[in-house]
Amino acid sequence: MNIQLNSIVLSNLVTVSLSVQRLKIKNSSEPLYMVVFREDRLYHKTKQASGLDEKIYLDQYTLLLEEEMNELKEKLQATYKQLEASNDNMQSYVEELHSANEEMQSTNEEMQSVNEELQTVNADYQLKNRQLLDLNDDLNNYFRSNQNGQVFVNADLLVMKFSPASVGIVNLVPADIGRSITDIAMNIKSETIIGDIEQVLLNGERITRELETKNRTWYQVTTTPYVASSDAQQNGAIITFNDITMLKEIQRELDKRNNSLMHINDDLNNFVSTASHDLLAPLGNIEMSIAVMNSLKVADPELEEFLYVINHSIKKFRALIGEISTIAKIENDALPKERLDFEEIVTNVEWSLEDKIKQNRAITRKDIQVAKINFSRKNLRSIIYNLISNAIKFRSAQRPIITIRTCQVNENLILSVEDSGVGMSEEGIKMIWGMYHRLDHDIEGQGIGMFLTKKIVSSAGGHITVDSIPGKGSKFIVTIPV
Repeated sequence: MNIQLNSIVLSNLVTVSLSVQRLKIKNSSEPLYMVVFREDRLYHKTKQASGLDEKIYLDQYTLLLEEEMNELKEKLQATYKQLEASNDNMQSYVEELHSANEEMQSTNEEMQSVNEELQTVNADYQLKNRQLLDLNDDLNNYFRSNQNGQVFVNADLLVMKFSPASVGIVNLVPADIGRSITDIAMNIKSETIIGDIEQVLLNGERITRELETKNRTWYQVTTTPYVASSDAQQNGAIITFNDITMLKEIQRELDKRNNSLMHINDDLNNFVSTASHDLLAPLGNIEMSIAVMNSLKVADPELEEFLYVINHSIKKFRALIGEISTIAKIENDALPKERLDFEEIVTNVEWSLEDKIKQNRAITRKDIQVAKINFSRKNLRSIIYNLISNAIKFRSAQRPIITIRTCQVNENLILSVEDSGVGMSEEGIKMIWGMYHRLDHDIEGQGIGMFLTKKIVSSAGGHITVDSIPGKGSKFIVTIPV
């Protein structure tokens, strides 16, 4: 649609030409129109020269309008191209904006996710911070309540932490944190702590010493490596001061008493040795006199009975003196050890008890799995002799059967003597280990044999036990470390 109005004369001053033309624009839903107003100069010229031909005027006017129209078309075409390019640019900008908006939305979602993660991490850090504060409070309270002084140093010997109890031992103040411990004076007579720390840092081994301070207080000083749990590396040392002044005083008192007891024990040993020696001499004279009396014929039967009692009593007296002397030697650890053969010792004991074995028709059985032992000959013989002798003494109505076994369990030698005798009750088992305790006073003996046996076994670092059932027999088990 193209509308053109020619020669419109405005009422006052200006004469214009008006033209309207529709514009064609791509991707536009609404029509656009271009309206052009132009001043009509030709009209004024024509008006001034009214004598001219009207056709000429119109032709000229038409040419002028065509020129203007062509010029306007060119301008319009250029404007249209610019608008089309601008529209393309705008479309590209819109697409880029859409893409940027989508990226921003994606970034926003990621930021929200990161923000949530940061909130979670922040909550974890706050929890860990709370836990660290609690741990720090616990550590401070532990230091305040701990009576043992503790000093923490790092690998460069710089003081990292110390407990209040260590202030009196090492002259520390809070300002000493970060200082070298070598620059701090200590109230200890023998200064070995620095050397101990260096050795612990070098070897990683614990060092324990007993040191005295200048105010005569004793401490057990333990230097241990400080190992970080994160990398299991040794990053310093911990010095712990444990007050042992009271223990030292008790130890000194015990040393005094021990020395006193050693003197008493020496006096008792001397007394036992002297008494045994002094008693054996007159006892020998009495035995000789009794032997002379035994060789004489006595007419009075009652006198023979008294001589029998005297002979029996003298034998018991000599045996008792020998056992007391043996106990004294055990206490003094005076009996030498040698390599012994069990078979030989058992055979020797059987030979000594031959009369009793034959009299009671006893049977001895041997199961010797360990044949050799380093022990005192006299002590081992005494153990086996007492156990076999008691098995014969406390026989039942049946024929005694005695079984002697040896074996090794771990690092211990086990010697057992089992019999088929009368057995013992629990009260009887408790009684047999005491000196002069006898289960049956009608059976010969002084009640010292089992006491002596237990003493010998205990002195060798072992122990003896018994399993017994009344009426069925007993089993003595001797355990000796080898």
